[in-house]
Amino acid sequence: MASGTARRYARAIFELAQDNGEIDAWSRRLQVVRAVLHDPKAQAVFSNPTIPPAQRLEVLEGLGSRAMGKEGLNLARLLVASRKVAALDGIIEEYERMADEAAGRVRALATTAVQISDADRRRLGKELGARLGKEVRLEAQVDPAIVGGVVLQFGDRVIDASVAGRLQRLRRRLVTA
Repeated sequence: MASGTARRYARAIFELAQDNGEIDAWSRRLQVVRAVLHDPKAQAVFSNPTIPPAQRLEVLEGLGSRAMGKEGLNLARLLVASRKVAALDGIIEEYERMADEAAGRVRALATTAVQISDADRRRLGKELGARLGKEVRLEAQVDPAIVGGVVLQFGDRVIDASVAGRLQRLRRRLVTA
């Protein structure tokens, strides 16, 4: 879950991107800003409190990638100057959520006990998309603790069709009976 700071930055970036018709361009730009600011050498400089802010900004200028563009570089400067580089992942997460919402997309997470094939992941995403009436971007993760089946998470909803979930529900019924 993104912090309040991350949500504010993401909202401002999203509104700017929406006004300029650059939502996808900003998604790519934010990934480049992340790559630049999360570089281990850059992190050593940006997280060191003994380095003056002006020197940190000079390092950023040297790292500035053309792929960031002027706007991305301005965002990076702002994050470095205000010591908010750590909020970048939350900003990107929230920005992507807003971009998906504006485009009528849903991000979903499928948790299975074993790795599923790309074909199964696509099929599951299509089936969920047909039920929701939206495009679904499905990510998959493995958690052996669910024993079998699948747990789907999208938005604030969870569909637990796992063996572990069924066993837990059965146990609760037996205890309350």
